[in-house]
Amino acid sequence: MLADLFTHPALFYRGDREYVAATTGFVREGLAAGEPVAVAVPGRNLALIEKELGPQAERVLLLDMTEAGRNPGRIIPGVLREFADRHPDEHVRIIGEPIWPGRTKAEYPACAQHEALINYAFTGRHVTILCPYDLEGLDPEVIHEAAITHPVLRDGSGEWVSDHYAPQRVVDEHNGPLGEPADCAALHFDRTNLADVRTLAADRATELGFGSVRVDDVRLVVAELGANSLDHGGGSGQIRIWTEDDRLVCEVSDSGHITDPLAGRNPVDPRVAGSRGLLIVNLLSDLVRVHTQAGATVIRTYFDVPTR
Repeated sequence: MLADLFTHPALFYRGDREYVAATTGFVREGLAAGEPVAVAVPGRNLALIEKELGPQAERVLLLDMTEAGRNPGRIIPGVLREFADRHPDEHVRIIGEPIWPGRTKAEYPACAQHEALINYAFTGRHVTILCPYDLEGLDPEVIHEAAITHPVLRDGSGEWVSDHYAPQRVVDEHNGPLGEPADCAALHFDRTNLADVRTLAADRATELGFGSVRVDDVRLVVAELGANSLDHGGGSGQIRIWTEDDRLVCEVSDSGHITDPLAGRNPVDPRVAGSRGLLIVNLLSDLVRVHTQAGATVIRTYFDVPTR
């Protein structure tokens, strides 16, 4: 594996023993070379790695992906780029496990797109991102798509080039219609009633028991989406709100078209002027799904309803 090129291998593993051996071996290689190393995996797996590393774990940034990567759209700006950008002149190693058996069907398409978009976000960077995949706990289709989103594959026996690598295919295949809710509140908006959009979303969040801080997050997310519709989506749009699987869902649609696949996933220097709308949406939401094509964009944001 060349330290001066971006590399994005998928790690196929079976059981804790294979997982720990492969991941800690990867970490220790980096530490021995003096490279910055971060590990962002689900909490249970994080504990396994930390225990095996022992005192060496203190030299590694450890993140629980179920929190840091709750929304897959948050992982590139909030986890991977956030760490890599701290070390612009060094080769950086990261273990990122965005897909685990507990992910829902609603979350998986965003996870798969995230894995594909990593390849564009880090082109030319001195970064290696290793992505573990549980062969025993994940659906075979997930494993198949891992070979499409990763140019390099590895397991306990070695490493090889993926014959199926075609990340744009996964981005496109999961850019499909999002389905219709059974019931929802809807409001058409333009510049005259954008405040009503914020109020509608905030009132529903309050009814569901969201705390004041989270209500503000919901309000800000729909405000940013509404502003994007006014500025880039034809000057008007529609918001729909409903609950689904213990989540508040706020969807904004308009006649715009998002042509940049990394929109909302690149961190923005606070000193630089420009739009941060979709980035804010990704950072604050628990899940974001997008369907975009010429003349129509739907952005669906999900917020976990607090336990009563």
